[in-house]
Amino acid sequence: MEIPILKDIVIILGLSIFIILLFQKIKVPSLLGFLIAGIIAGPYAFNLISSQHEVELLSEIGIIFLLFIIGIELSLKGLAAIKNAILIGGGLQVGGTIFFTALISTLLGLPLNTSVFLGFLFSLSSTAIVLKLLQEKGEVTSPHGRVSMAILIFQDIIVVPMMLLTPLLAGKSDNILETLGILLVKILGVGVVIYLLALYVVPGIFKIVIKTKNRELFIRTTIVFCFGVAWLTSSVGLSLALGAFFAGLIISESDYSHQATANVLPFREIFISFFFISVGSLLNLNFFFENILIILLLVIGVILLKMIILGATVLLLRYPARTVFMTVLALFQVGEFSLLLSTVGVQNDLLPANVYQYFLAISIITMGLTPFLINYADRITYFLIKIPILAKVRRRLNSVKKYNRVTEIPVKELQDHLVIIGYGINGQNISKAAKFARIPYVITDLDPDSFK
Repeated sequence: MEIPILKDIVIILGLSIFIILLFQKIKVPSLLGFLIAGIIAGPYAFNLISSQHEVELLSEIGIIFLLFIIGIELSLKGLAAIKNAILIGGGLQVGGTIFFTALISTLLGLPLNTSVFLGFLFSLSSTAIVLKLLQEKGEVTSPHGRVSMAILIFQDIIVVPMMLLTPLLAGKSDNILETLGILLVKILGVGVVIYLLALYVVPGIFKIVIKTKNRELFIRTTIVFCFGVAWLTSSVGLSLALGAFFAGLIISESDYSHQATANVLPFREIFISFFFISVGSLLNLNFFFENILIILLLVIGVILLKMIILGATVLLLRYPARTVFMTVLALFQVGEFSLLLSTVGVQNDLLPANVYQYFLAISIITMGLTPFLINYADRITYFLIKIPILAKVRRRLNSVKKYNRVTEIPVKELQDHLVIIGYGINGQNISKAAKFARIPYVITDLDPDSFK
C-alpha cells in the first residue's frame, strides 16, 4: 500500500538535509535552507510535493510544539511582567502599521478595503521564526526578547478579530458585532477552563504520571495536554498556536517544566521544518523573476515602514536604545499568520492574484532575511548606536536608560554560596534546586523584570 505523504516526507527532508549541509559549510542559517527546499520542491519549480495539504498540516504541528515550549520557558509570572508591553506595545505596533499601510496603499491606487487588509497582513510578524532564533541564542528572556514576545502575543490574539473583519471589509457580513460578542464569551469560557486546569487538574495528573516512573507515559501525557488545549482554543475560533502557548504557560508553573521541555524538543525540530518548507513552496518563481525590481522595492518599503513603527513603539514604552534596535531587527518581517490570513482574503476577493503574489514574495524574502539580521543584531545595534544623531534624539534615548539598570539591593555577607548569573529558565531551575537543598544563593541579571 503506497502512502503519498511518506514519499513527500522523504523527498522534503532528504532535500533539506543536502541543502543544509551545503549551507553549514558557507555559514548560512539552516532556516533559509528549509525555505529554499520548499521553493525547489514546490509546484512552481520541480513540483516534487504531491500532498501539499498534508505537508501544511505537519507544519501546523511544528508551530504548536514551538509555541508550547516558549510558553513553558516564559511562565505566567513572566507574562504578567510584560502585560503593558503586550497591550500598549502590541496595540501601537499593529494599529500604526495598519494605518500607514492603508494610507500608502490607497495613495498607490488600491481600493480602501484592500488597503486596510494589506495593513492587517503587514502588521503581523513571524512568531515561529523569531522565537525559534531567539530561543537558539538564549535571548527569549532578555529585554528585547520580552518586548518581542509581548508584541508577538498581541499579534497572535488580534489575528482572530482580523479574520472576522475580513468578510466585513469585503461586504459579505452584516452581523459582525454579534459574531464578536459570541467570540468574546467563548474566549472568557476558555480562560476559565484553562485556569481550572492549571489550578486543579494538571498538577494532580502529572503527580500520578511521575510516580509511575514511566518516561513514555510522561511524554504522551505532555503531548496530549498540549494538543488538547490547542484543540480547545481552536474550537472557539482562536489559533492552535495560541492554545499551545497557553498549555506551555500552565506547565511552566509545575515542577516538571524542565523535563517536559527536554522531551518535546525533538518533536519541535522535526515538525517546524515542514512549516518553513511549506512557506517556500508557495512562491511563484515565474512571477518573482518577471517582477524582481518591483518586489525588491516593495520589500525595502515594507521593512522600513515596520522598522519605523516598531522603533517608535518600543521607544514609547521607555526602553533604552539597544532594546529598541534589537527589537526592530527581530520583528521587521511578515509572519506565518499573515499567510493564513491572506488565504481568507483571497477567498473573499480582497486580494487580486497579482497582489497576492507580491505579498507572498515580500513575506518569503523578509522571512529569509530574518536569521541574518537577528544573528548579527548585536553588531548592527552597536554600529547604529555609535552613529552621530541629533542631540535632542540622543537625550531622549539616554533618558530611558534607567530601565536598563539593575537596582542595588542590600545583601548580607554570604559564604559558600552560589552566584546564579542570568535568571532565565536554567537560572530559575538552579535557584529552585538551591532553595530545596537550603544552599544560600544570589542572582544577578541585566533585566530587572526577570525578578517580578
